[in-house]
Amino acid sequence: MQLLDQIMYLEQILDQLKDRYLTNERPENKRDPQFFQVVKERTNPIFEQIDEWYSSALLFIKKREVQVHPQQLQSTEENLKLLLLHSYYIDVRKKRYMELYQSVKYVFDLLKKDINKY
Repeated sequence: MQLLDQIMYLEQILDQLKDRYLTNERPENKRDPQFFQVVKERTNPIFEQIDEWYSSALLFIKKREVQVHPQQLQSTEENLKLLLLHSYYIDVRKKRYMELYQSVKYVFDLLKKDINKY
């Protein structure tokens, strides 16, 4: 999968996660083994996709003169994973969630601009 396709896919996932965060209630028991298993099954493929995106993006920015720096990429990877978990556990304030969301979207937009230049 090309980097642009990975970004587009993750943007769709991000929007779904945001909807989930905004519309679902907190789990009654965050330590419930069944809930943990459901979250694990649903999120593992997305975690793998985030890792693939990170590797592709890192290669892309190392080969070219771009606006995104490796540290921004690493922070974006971490923020994506936080958003993924917060969307299920709903354990962070809405303001913080939206800050993480906007930060990820911003870096994705920078990468898309850089991709379109080449």
